[in-house]
Amino acid sequence: MNVAQWLYSTALRCPDAPALYSGVKPVANYYEFAQSAATLSKRLVDQYGISSEDRIAIYMANRVEYLVVMYAAWWVGATVVPINSKLHINEAAWILDNAQASLVFTDNGNTFKKQNLPDSCLEETVNIAAQEISAASKQRQITCPVSLLPNSLAWLFYTSGTTGRPKGVMLSHANLMAMTLCYPLDVDTVEGNEAKIYAAPMSHGAGLYNFMFVRVGARHVVPESRGFNSHEIFDIADILQHATLFAAPTMVKRMVAYAREHNVCSDGIKTIVLGGAPMYASDFQDAISVMGTRFAQIYGQGESPMTITAIPKSVISDSSNPRWQARLASVGYAQSCIEIRITNSDFIEQPTGTDGEIMVRGPSVMMGYWRNEEATKETLVDGWLRTGDIGFVDEEGFLTLTDRSKDVIISGGSNIYPREIEEVLIAHEDVFEVSVIGVEDKDWGETVVAIVVPVEGKKPSHETLDEWCKSQVAAFKRPRKYIFVSELPKNSYGKVLKTELRQQFG
Repeated sequence: MNVAQWLYSTALRCPDAPALYSGVKPVANYYEFAQSAATLSKRLVDQYGISSEDRIAIYMANRVEYLVVMYAAWWVGATVVPINSKLHINEAAWILDNAQASLVFTDNGNTFKKQNLPDSCLEETVNIAAQEISAASKQRQITCPVSLLPNSLAWLFYTSGTTGRPKGVMLSHANLMAMTLCYPLDVDTVEGNEAKIYAAPMSHGAGLYNFMFVRVGARHVVPESRGFNSHEIFDIADILQHATLFAAPTMVKRMVAYAREHNVCSDGIKTIVLGGAPMYASDFQDAISVMGTRFAQIYGQGESPMTITAIPKSVISDSSNPRWQARLASVGYAQSCIEIRITNSDFIEQPTGTDGEIMVRGPSVMMGYWRNEEATKETLVDGWLRTGDIGFVDEEGFLTLTDRSKDVIISGGSNIYPREIEEVLIAHEDVFEVSVIGVEDKDWGETVVAIVVPVEGKKPSHETLDEWCKSQVAAFKRPRKYIFVSELPKNSYGKVLKTELRQQFG
């Protein structure tokens, strides 16, 4: 039960079907895609001794070779460790060490200094994957991927936690297959003439959304910018047609603004799957008014990737329904492989319409956290995943999120955890206390704000602290504003009252 089997099967069935595109330029058909993955997998074994016990990391922005490297790893049964390319190199190095990675692929093969890499990890340029694509058409036979047990580890995804250090979410081949099979049942139909555009990071859910398109022999398109650009996406969709992409609310808002300003036709886009954060109902209605009913929405977590709830296009387009606005304000109903419970702090299920912690169970839920038994026990309770999110289920089964118990800040579709930033700032010699909160932002959803109590007699500036953070964490995590106060509000136990901070500075 190896997800690479889907690529192998498609390559045998429709070898000449176009597969990989850089912008609108075709790079490889399905035979060449599969052959390059299979050949690269042999190089991994022969040159690096990679086996099913190894983990292969990828630390770079989107490119078509990202898919080749992933499938090459799975071809031999190894685990893929995707690392957000926006992370600071020290953060990426910590993940390599914790994951005990044997190999990391980067753009140029010399991204890391030798002292940054764990002793057991080597760095390789992704250009070798590009070379395999170029040579693939000359090969005559594709070797079959190794056979694996369903619970074999496939995807080790690092998601930040309230402890300030990332946690490695262990997803098996069975987890990824459950996620994939839910998509056509709950999110959107999938057909071979589609063009899947990778505008969001392939290190996250956008990358996992390759499987259903591989299975049907659809096209995989990486913009030449290797990221998100509204103009570029509309151009690609206009030329290739039948385009599908995953997008965070910030991305959708920018596309809507661009389409409105330039009077752009959206006919080349078949579906935009909205996720990463809930979208405000008013923004949703605005997007529909400009771009039409081509949206679906999903809610998931790294621990149950892309697979908790969904609202398909048929529901989003049904504006005649008397509960249409309430549905748009929700995150949808449970996907086919998922059960949802709303519980109180004692894990007792709550009545319909009552707020509580969202707990989910099903075959897409992770096996646990890598090398972190304590966190696994806290998060997986009697087979149920504690999402840390607060919400309620209405009488129709639609789930609405009302709060986030872990204080996560969602900015531009990326999760930012305050504790991680607080630990960086508190290490500065001029900072006595600090609390980090998210403040509502019309473009990004939320921005990071640090409330700082300086050491007595010290006067740190925004510039000083920003330079400090720049040396420690990724740019997208850094506070956009620093507010200096004489003390932080606390309860009788000494815990900072973030609710009061949000009320005062939000």
